[in-house]
Amino acid sequence: MASIQRVLPIVRQESIFSRLIGDGVLGLAVGICGGLIQGVILDVSPVDSFLLGAGFGLLFGLFFARRALSAGAGLIWGLSAALLLWMVVPTLATSLHADGREPGNMLDETRKRFPELVAYLLCLGMPIGIALGIRGGLRQRNIETPFRWGRAIVAGGFSGTASGLVFGYWMLKGDFFPLIAGWRDDSSHPEKVFLQFAVALTIGATFGLLFQRDVRGYGSCMGWGLGYAVLWWFVGPLTFFPLIAGTELNWSVDGASQVFGALVGYILYGLILGVAYATLDRIWVRLFIQSDPLNRESEGPGFRLFRSLQWGALAGLVGGLISSPLMLATGVLPHLVGLGIHLSTQTGLLAHLLVSTFLGMSYGVLFRDEASTLATSGAWGWVFGLIWWYAGPLTLLPLLLTGEIDWRASAVFSLLPSLFGHLIYGAVTGLMFYVLERRYMSRHMLDPRMTAREARRLRPEGTPAPALWFFAMGLGMAIPILFG
Repeated sequence: MASIQRVLPIVRQESIFSRLIGDGVLGLAVGICGGLIQGVILDVSPVDSFLLGAGFGLLFGLFFARRALSAGAGLIWGLSAALLLWMVVPTLATSLHADGREPGNMLDETRKRFPELVAYLLCLGMPIGIALGIRGGLRQRNIETPFRWGRAIVAGGFSGTASGLVFGYWMLKGDFFPLIAGWRDDSSHPEKVFLQFAVALTIGATFGLLFQRDVRGYGSCMGWGLGYAVLWWFVGPLTFFPLIAGTELNWSVDGASQVFGALVGYILYGLILGVAYATLDRIWVRLFIQSDPLNRESEGPGFRLFRSLQWGALAGLVGGLISSPLMLATGVLPHLVGLGIHLSTQTGLLAHLLVSTFLGMSYGVLFRDEASTLATSGAWGWVFGLIWWYAGPLTLLPLLLTGEIDWRASAVFSLLPSLFGHLIYGAVTGLMFYVLERRYMSRHMLDPRMTAREARRLRPEGTPAPALWFFAMGLGMAIPILFG
């Protein structure tokens, strides 16, 4: 028996070592291929491209592959690692060879490196993350809950197609098809409508396949929809559609700014896709999981909804109060987000607090049961603030007041001061809601059902949520700045 006990740790060590070797070799192989491809596209030295791809793939395989427990998780971690590579390596190289250059040129140099960002995401982060995610999913197939292919494809495809209807009015009246921006202009209207819904169906179905195990509530599902939609803007309008149309790839800032409006359209589509998919997933859970008396909640849904609205309203009011000094300092508060309508300071502050309260109620409904720590509550709050900046000042408010929206890069850049106010508001709202939620839960943890529910609510180890926060927040903020 003693000899067997001495052998078991050795076997475990060998299995971990072999796993690291396998992940490293797979990451190295995919990274080399992706590096050579991005070198051809960007006209970079094959040696430099080889070394970059090999180094990125090997490091990702050794240090991030254990987080890639599914194809979707691997994709998000790969994209975040590629974004981090774009931020760190060129910045470090620039600082080492600055030669006394003024820091005012940093923004222009970053704009010049935008093609590298596209290449890193599509040629390195995406293929390496998916490859190692598939490997991780196969390794976990006997441990995780069985994956439901039909549920993922049907629910995702239906949600994606239904979400594509949000642009139905503009498709009929204004010949506006944001999901196929970059496609041939000489296509007929029926062809554009068909392609619009085909892309929506594809995005929705792949969303379900990739993120079925990662999405939980409405809020987190909106966050995943946002991040996935941003990726599809790089894949579709910037790359795939121009190639199909027979035009040359133009990954520069000037070329990408021509389809910048489609980015906002993709983000709104992703948010609606997240809500639709979460709704269908919630129906599935209610029918097949919570129908079991052992898994039912101890409180009725009406009481939980009222409590979430109440806490959200208070959290939103606190977030509005704390973000109002920044809004006043930047001159955003007395104006209706760039519509040329000037308000008095008192009226603007009152309107800001009222809107903050109502938005906080929406946070309570969408993001309840999402955060398990104070740090994660602030992160989800940032995502919430970013969501409402794209959905509010950029879309809903001008649409309601003027009937028109302006998604040009210059118009979006003029609203950047309000973005930072939205981020502060979202973070404070998330933190305050978490404090109220935890205060209530601490008084009810003696109930075994509440304790079991709390355990089910927590995200498992290795969740890709931090990667989603970094990717969505990084690009959601950086792209409007670069294009402005």
